[in-house]
Amino acid sequence: MHTTKLVILGRDGTLNEYREGHVTEPAEWQPLPGALEAVARLNHAGWHVVVATNQAGIGRGMIDMAAVNAVHTHMNQLLAAQGGRIDAVFFCPHTPDETCECRKPKPGMMLEVGRRYGVDLKTVPMAADTLRDLLAAHAAGCEPHLLLTGRAANIGDDQLHHMLSQVPGARAHADLAAFADFLLRRDHVADSASGELG
Repeated sequence: MHTTKLVILGRDGTLNEYREGHVTEPAEWQPLPGALEAVARLNHAGWHVVVATNQAGIGRGMIDMAAVNAVHTHMNQLLAAQGGRIDAVFFCPHTPDETCECRKPKPGMMLEVGRRYGVDLKTVPMAADTLRDLLAAHAAGCEPHLLLTGRAANIGDDQLHHMLSQVPGARAHADLAAFADFLLRRDHVADSASGELG
């Protein structure tokens, strides 16, 4: 049985440099070192990559849909230059006080990804740079991965241990490239095992 290989990524602090004041125009979307190449390597190994991102700047009136689309067009152009692609961007436009179901740490965006792609979220790794995203991944049934980039770049060992201890099964990786390495190694082991069985 063929299963769609799908991975969910956060955006700010995962793919691109985190900015306190929101990314409001394409020039402000600056990729993290090695992140675009990591997406391309996953794509080439058969993985579909989607983004799930909280964008409260929309609800606060700091950025409109035209600007959001321009930022994501820029992101995809940079990815294409590396041979990679993001299949889809799911985003929550609401502010924290709107109590929606889609703003992480709620699982709504991930559940929508699962419905859209027809996948069992237990098979879907999700990687991002905050405890909020780990909690969202766990609530949706995804496999939670923390990247030590963006907002998690300078946390100490004690804080890291505390974050991971709050989310069963959570793992930490240095960055998106290290996370991609982990998935590709695991793929290789699984393929080797199935080859031996076959």
